[in-house]
Amino acid sequence: MSMSLCAAGAAQAESFSAFLAKLRTRALAAGIPAGIVHSTTAGLKPNQDVLKRDQHQAEFTMTWADYSSRVLSQTRIDNGQAKAAGAHNLLAAMTSRFGVSAEPLIGIWGIETGYGVSQGNFHVIDALTTLAWERQSKFFGGQVIDAMRIIAMGDAPAGRLMGSYAGAMGQPQFMPNVYLSTAVSFSGARAPDIWHSDADSLASMANYLAKAGWQTGLPSSEAVFAPRSIGPNGTGRKLVRTLGYWQGRGIQRLPGAVPLPPDTPAALLLPDGPGGQAFLVYANFSVIRRYNPSDFYALAVGALGRMVLTA
Repeated sequence: MSMSLCAAGAAQAESFSAFLAKLRTRALAAGIPAGIVHSTTAGLKPNQDVLKRDQHQAEFTMTWADYSSRVLSQTRIDNGQAKAAGAHNLLAAMTSRFGVSAEPLIGIWGIETGYGVSQGNFHVIDALTTLAWERQSKFFGGQVIDAMRIIAMGDAPAGRLMGSYAGAMGQPQFMPNVYLSTAVSFSGARAPDIWHSDADSLASMANYLAKAGWQTGLPSSEAVFAPRSIGPNGTGRKLVRTLGYWQGRGIQRLPGAVPLPPDTPAALLLPDGPGGQAFLVYANFSVIRRYNPSDFYALAVGALGRMVLTA
């Protein structure tokens, strides 16, 4: 190794050490017990795996056809049907308690973690501290402190706080601040366990959607037939008209669609342009986008839920 590389490595380490000292001070000022601050940050170094993933995120443009073929795989649908069958009563209880239907819960659960199977293997405080330092991010620093707060509250030991390289935790992939504001124990008898409990995970996702404004009985989206005469101009989720307006322009709903009044606000999406799939999206589509601000994601959540539960 050259002397210049050694010097760069030393400077980076010193920078991280100084950053960590400031973060500890910030955590103490936020009321985190000193013992937890020091035990969770002792010996921390920049996580090279986190840095590699963050600095080498793939940059590409994927079509809806490509995205949906990957996300809506037959394996994911089959696994979802098995999971939904075993959780039938639980899903019904979520609708009764939170007013959120099973479809978006199954869709989010399946896409985020494969129904709880793939939650990520990063220690959350380690990953978040690395990102906070690398990006000099107040947001990620705040997430570190919120993760410490979860430990301080006695909700979960540090070893349970596992998730993605970006710090999203458990089956719902909640950031620590979202856990604190939204996670719920379905039974109410203990702290929420979004890592091991399907009931708590589903209840927490349902609570998130309910707080974001989920409208009971309204789908998020539905596949429709759109004539080629409708081009991309005049479409998009921000161009909200009524269901009757779109039907007047030749949009045809498919058999089995949920009955809706003609004055229901709706927008038309042509994610791959004329000739590709077409979707009507409703107010609940924007609620799902609060979970992940991607049209493709929100479409896939709705589609996966329908495929799993209507097969």
